[in-house]
Amino acid sequence: MTDDRKGDLLYGVKAIAEHLGVTERRAQYLKDKGSIPTFYLDSTVCSRRSLLNEWLDKIAERTNVA
Repeated sequence: MTDDRKGDLLYGVKAIAEHLGVTERRAQYLKDKGSIPTFYLDSTVCSRRSLLNEWLDKIAERTNVA
């Protein structure tokens, strides 16, 4: 269950890392590698919770983890 009050936008690598449950360094690596869906608002990296959740679901499907 998600908390809709948080909104969908994740602003910054720290927020992305917290959502994924990884370190900031790991989130930065995944972004730099192009593994996770990110975009920029001005000069700050951002993502959407919904896009990251879809990305995680696809990984789970490919590895037969459900």
